[in-house]
Amino acid sequence: MARIVITGLWMCVITVLSSYAAVSWVPGTSAPKADEYLDGLTYQKLPPIQIPIIADSAVQGYVAITVVFTADSRTLKKMSIAPTPFVLDEAFQQIYNDKELNFKKINKYNITARLSAIKKKVNERVGMEVLKDVMVENLVFVSKDDIRRK
Repeated sequence: MARIVITGLWMCVITVLSSYAAVSWVPGTSAPKADEYLDGLTYQKLPPIQIPIIADSAVQGYVAITVVFTADSRTLKKMSIAPTPFVLDEAFQQIYNDKELNFKKINKYNITARLSAIKKKVNERVGMEVLKDVMVENLVFVSKDDIRRK
């Protein structure tokens, strides 16, 4: 009786070990490195900013804009400071200093040129190619009169 029990246990041990060996041994493949798998583009949404629009020596209203950017994850990890404040500052400057932006006489606005200028200037200020793309999630103009009514 003891031989049958020992033989049964021996067969169970051999089956478990052979199953483990078959699953863990796969010829010609290696496990992907965690760094390679997780690296890529990072998508970051920035907090909305309000930019005053000044014309005729008075505030005409405000532009509320939400900017989103993508950046290389590896480059962001190497940086000592995040590019977020630079993107917010450059977005503010691009819209605030734009002479073509006139909400009294609305025309089609070339936002693509502004976004590429933001990307170019931030990458120059940081000193490396960090930003891959800059996008607008939301852009709203609120006139001074609309603010006072509420």
